Formats: sequence, C-alpha cells, structure tokens
Amino acid sequence: MNREPMTETMHEIAVYGAGGLGREICCLLRRINAATDRPRRFVGFFDDGLPSGSSTDYGPVLGGLERLNAWERPLEVVVAVGSPEARRRIVEGIRNPRISFPNLISPDTLFLDRRSLRIGRGNVFCARCLVSCHVGIGDFNLFNGYITVGHDLRMGDCNVVMPSVNLSGGVTVGDGNLFGVGSVVLQGLSVGSGVRLGAGSVLMRRAEDGQLYVGNPAIKMKV
Repeated sequence: MNREPMTETMHEIAVYGAGGLGREICCLLRRINAATDRPRRFVGFFDDGLPSGSSTDYGPVLGGLERLNAWERPLEVVVAVGSPEARRRIVEGIRNPRISFPNLISPDTLFLDRRSLRIGRGNVFCARCLVSCHVGIGDFNLFNGYITVGHDLRMGDCNVVMPSVNLSGGVTVGDGNLFGVGSVVLQGLSVGSGVRLGAGSVLMRRAEDGQLYVGNPAIKMKV
C-alpha cells in the first residue's frame, strides 16, 4: 500500500490479521482513501502467528497483541479475522486506550436510508453490499461483499457474513454467528448466538444457539 506523508489531520490505521482477509482489507482501505479528502495512513499488520519484522506485499508485520497493547500513539485498528470466536478474543484482548475501531465501509456500499441506520464500531462492509432501512447493527461484524441486509434487521456483535448472503427483512441475529457463502435467512426469523449456517443453505425456521444448519431447507446437524 502507498505510504503517504504524515499530516496533522491524517489518522494512522493498522489491520489485525495479515492473511488473505487482511490483504483484502488493505485493498478496501486503498479504495476508501481514493474516495475521501481525509485519507488514513496504513502503518502495517498485527498478527500473533507471524514474526515481528516480517512483511507481506501490502506492508510490515508490527507484532502481535502484546505490541499493540504497548502502542504509544493513537491508532485505528481493523480486525481482519474470519472466525467469530477469534474476532471476539482479539477485541477482548485489546486494552490499550489509544486504540479505536472505525467502521470501514466500501464506497460502493448502498444504504437505502442512512438516517435510520444504527451502527456500532469496528464493522467492515466490503464491496457492493446493500443495507435497507431501519437496520440496527452492533460491533465488530464483518460483511464480506455482495450482501443484502433487509429492512428492520437487528444484529449483535462479532458476526461473520460471507459473500453473497441474503439476510431478509425483520431478521434478528445474536452474537458470534457465521453465515456461509450464498446462504439465505428468510424474513422475520431469529438466529441465536454461535450459529453456523452452511454455504448455500436457506434457513426457514428459528436457529438455536450453537447449532450448525445445512441444506435447502436448512436442517440442524449433529455436531
């Protein structure tokens, strides 16, 4: 990623997770910077599985959680991890008061009514998502591209929504769920917490906490 000279108004930003999703987030940040007159300066990755001082083609690895908690300047951090459980562990482990968590939203995300949108912090919307009206979203959710979010949806924290998912109107979603690629949740349904919905599955009934659902119609699997 291009290194832009620091200015007094330029925020620094880092990505937690230097894998494929982390690199995609760098590409998203590049697009966001190109569309704003207040770009962020990308400083690198934090990753507990890679040695400090190593690098990717998008930037250096600065260290892991310990280094981040010792960071001495204000820093925005985006969590680029595709596991709901890991997202929560990382967020709970970041105790540095200098760290903040922006909502990172692709310029081509379409909000039908921003005035009625309620959204927390640390959420990511990748390319070509559509969000309808009167939607409420919590913290640290990942919308990984080409996703439709219906009217009056309510969502908790640390959910991972993979590409091409359709969450219909009036759906209620708890915390820490994983929606597989191309899955569908029909209107008015409730999804608990810790639910996994398989790729291409269509949920037609309430999903219970901690369960795996697969198929069309989606049925509960033994785990």
